[in-house]
Order: sequence, then structure tokens, then C-alpha cells
Amino acid sequence: MKFNEYHAGMVIRHPPITVEREAMIAFARQYDPQWFHTSPEGARSSRWGGLIASGWFTCSLAMRMVVDVALAGSESYGSPGVDKLRWMRPVFEGDALRLEINIVSVRVSSSRTDLGIVCWLWRMYNQRDEQVLELEATSFFDLSGDAPQPDQ
Repeated sequence: MKFNEYHAGMVIRHPPITVEREAMIAFARQYDPQWFHTSPEGARSSRWGGLIASGWFTCSLAMRMVVDVALAGSESYGSPGVDKLRWMRPVFEGDALRLEINIVSVRVSSSRTDLGIVCWLWRMYNQRDEQVLELEATSFFDLSGDAPQPDQ
């Protein structure tokens, strides 16, 4: 989507994707190697009763979904960060996660007319409509007209 297509109050949705065990474990081994993310046998006796995805894996899935439904082909070029990141419930293999993106605000920078700013709230839900993730993000968009469009 292009910057001029966003407006406050808009809701963008990504359909469910299924969480795969192999992907969960591979991510955890590389980036969050805690036993309840990497050891199916050990995780069975945990408070969760099974292997759970790293919260960072869940964030990565959300990011992929945002790119797929909103950022691909846009003038987006980065973010100054996220706020209020929360993992409400664990994510298990086989969960079907969907994403809802609520556009909070859209504006052009008061100091740089070539900078568009979108503030949005990402909420991810499992197949039981239980919220598993929430974060607020800000994204920057190049409005100069010279934004490169790399291969997707």
C-alpha cells in the first residue's frame, strides 16, 4: 500500500497462517534457545504442557504479515521502534494466527515534508480468537518521490 492509502481508523487484516513446529524450533535454536522453545520433550512437563513459540518468533510472523498486506510495494523505509509490546498467551505449534492492524494516525512530518509517519496497533489472535500479541509501531515512508522500489 502507498502512504496516501492509509487513514486513521482503517483496519487491515491478514488471514490466518498455521504455526509450524520445525519453524518454531529452528528460530528458537538460532535466536532464543530456551528449553521451552527448543525441547519438545522437556516442554511437555512445563507449565505450558508443551512446546511454545518464542515471543520474538511471534513478532517475526506478525512482521511478515504486515509486509504482505501493507508494506510490500510501499514507500516504507524503516521504523524508529515499537511501544507496548505484549505477549498475552503462548503460541503453540498448529495454532492458526491472524493479524489485525489498526491505523492510529497518519501524518506528514512537520519538519520534513518528505517524511510520512504511520502509527499503528498490531493485534494477533489464535484460532480461538484469543489475543496472543499486541504492539504499537511507527513506520516511516519516503514521500520524496525518489523512493527506490527494491525487488520484493
